[in-house]
Parts: sequence; structure tokens; C-alpha cells
Amino acid sequence: MFPANFGYVAARSVGEALELMAKHGEDGKILAGGHSLIPAMKLRLSSPRTLIDLGTVPGLRGVKVDGGNLVIGALTVHADIASSDPVRKHVPGLADAAAVIGDMQVRNRGTIGGSVAHADPGADLPVILTALNASFVVQSALDSRIIAADDFFTDFFTTAMNANEILTEIRVPLPSAGTGTAYAKFPHPASGYVVVSAGALIVRQSSGSCASARLAIGGLASGPVRATVTETELQGKPLTPEIISAAAAKAAEGTDPVEDSYAGAEYKRHVATVYARRAIEAAVQRAAAN
Repeated sequence: MFPANFGYVAARSVGEALELMAKHGEDGKILAGGHSLIPAMKLRLSSPRTLIDLGTVPGLRGVKVDGGNLVIGALTVHADIASSDPVRKHVPGLADAAAVIGDMQVRNRGTIGGSVAHADPGADLPVILTALNASFVVQSALDSRIIAADDFFTDFFTTAMNANEILTEIRVPLPSAGTGTAYAKFPHPASGYVVVSAGALIVRQSSGSCASARLAIGGLASGPVRATVTETELQGKPLTPEIISAAAAKAAEGTDPVEDSYAGAEYKRHVATVYARRAIEAAVQRAAAN
């Protein structure tokens, strides 16, 4: 299928992109990697009159350590995140997630900012970034602000960003010693999108007990869900297989997943407990090595 006719303009700076957004209003769409927008245009689900390309804006790519944060430019592609030495060293769970997005072509062109801003409930990165307590830097013509991951994903394909803002970078706090991160995914066999997934961050005390935990589940709602009951169940307890299993069994409590042709709600809740356990176990193993 072919999209409707559209215009194209390449922005040379974030400021110019913001000016173009103001000029074109609802008729303009930001283009990052294009792996969500272009298919939607081909299906005529989206028909912008003008695409505003961020790919020519310098300074929006790359991964670096800045103070207490890992800073990732919004146009950094998934493949670069999966292979990044700082990511693999500090938050390997993020590399886990980036490595299982789509296929090789998607990973080489799709961007972290595009995935996050699109807020697809079947996406991988929103889940792991929520578990990692990431934050998102968005810029308007007047100023910039930082939105925490827990507040960013508000509904299906909807975020806390305003229409006049652009996502410029993602910040992930550098974990302390004894921290492990991991991501586990049950993908749809045809599309590769998330059926259910889990992202975990576990801080392990030298005694082997859990100092703190963050667990996010994908596939159970319109966006990532914090499994707070599981987090509480782990807090202060020895990270034994029995305690992990019992805590993970509560990962889907209070959720009401949308049923589809592939998986029912009860099935999704059950799978969530399995993948929560897998993510926690992998995070604990990494924490013990740190």
C-alpha cells in the first residue's frame, strides 16, 4: 500500500524542528526512525501533509556517562544500544531489550526516542526503561523539562509530552554496586511484538537479601505496569528461588489485560508471573556478580 501524498523537510536543529512543528501544526509529523510512522502512513492510519525529519539534527545520537546518569540521545538506534559498552556494563537489561526488538533492519533504523514517544503497548523499551527508573528530557520552544518514566506513559500510544515538545534524550540512573538488571520477553510469533514482558532492577545486599526492587510488566495494560506487590514481597528478604517465585506469582495482581486473538486475559496474567520470575532471577544473578 502507498501513503497519501506528503511533503518533507529536514530539520537542522532541535530549534528548527520546533519551529517547523509550530508552522505545520497538526498537519506535520516528526520523523525519527520511521518504523512506526511509515507503516501507519501506508495503511492510511496517519496522513500527515508534512514530515519533519530529525535524522539530520546533530547531537541526538550516542550513549555517554554524564555524572550519575547514562545519557542516550533520542535518535540512537536499537542496535547501537544493544552493542554499547556503557549500556552493557551498567544496565545490561537495557541491552537485553534492545537486542530483541523486531528484526535486524528494525534494530538498525529504529530509534529509542521514536519507540518511547510512540508508546506502543507492544514495545520493549518502555517496559525496561520503567524498571530502570529512567527519565525523559523533552524540549519546547520556551524551555525543557524532565518526565519520570512512571509518569510518562499515560495511555495507549499516548505520553505526557505536549504537542509542542520533542524528546531529545533518555537518562538512566547509574546503578549502585550490587545491582542487577534484566529483561525477559514472550513475543508474538508473527510480529515479534510483546505479548508479555518483564523488566527488573534488583539491588542485592552483601548478605544476599533484597535491598530494593523495581519490576515493570508489559502486555497487561495500555503501557508498562509497575508490579508493586512483587517489589514489596522481595524487599528485605533473602533472594532465594522460593521467595522469588512466590513474589513473581503476584506480578499480575490487579491487572485486567485486553484479550486478543492470540492470548486471553487469564493466559497473559499467568505468563506475566513466569516472565517476572525469569527477569528477577537473571537480575539477581547479575547483582551477585557486581
